[in-house]
Amino acid sequence: MKTDEDEYEAKAIVIATGAEHKKLGVPGEEAYSGRGVSYCAVCDGAFFKDRELAVIGGGDSAIEEGLYLTQMAKKVTVIHRRDQLRAQQIIQKRAFANDKMHFVWNAQVQEIQGDDMKVTGVKYRDKETGEEHVLPVAGVFIYVGIMPMTEAFQDLGVLDEHGWIPTDEHMRTKVPGVFAIGDVRAKDLRQITTAVGEGGTAGQGVFNYIQSLNDTNIEIKA
Repeated sequence: MKTDEDEYEAKAIVIATGAEHKKLGVPGEEAYSGRGVSYCAVCDGAFFKDRELAVIGGGDSAIEEGLYLTQMAKKVTVIHRRDQLRAQQIIQKRAFANDKMHFVWNAQVQEIQGDDMKVTGVKYRDKETGEEHVLPVAGVFIYVGIMPMTEAFQDLGVLDEHGWIPTDEHMRTKVPGVFAIGDVRAKDLRQITTAVGEGGTAGQGVFNYIQSLNDTNIEIKA
């Protein structure tokens, strides 16, 4: 393995480079990250009990996480840049049937506003009329996509068509000696707890793999 600092040799490797949430790239997003701006409803939703929240996005993750937030929040407003959701129909039906879920269509988020301490609102522009509005909220949950951090492994032969790394239940990729754990894997749930368990599984897998290499090198004496 070659890094910026040196080169390393190993009999096995565990890839745990993770994934990165796509950013909106608007003013206030970075400034209020962790102070009202979040990318994980399960992680941060409990901090917003009985508050009004905004969810940015229209895919499965955005709507599912929005539905989850309705269990704690007073109101959840989905701000979407199109005039219809991209989420699966069954998820959409659940969202439209939830009295706490509200929708703003054809909207382009321009700024996440705050009082220097916490989020106070979302400024957006109506793409049809050009009018600007501010939605007062205590938190903004952003779901506009997620990118696996796998650029360094493009030539290794372990990525799927979307850049994720598929593995079996032992965290083994299709390349012998290469394992993957955490958010970089092709999977549905990306949480710290699942990554920790995968780390233990991969550790055992690496041990077994190296042991198998050692076993093949043992000379059998007559």
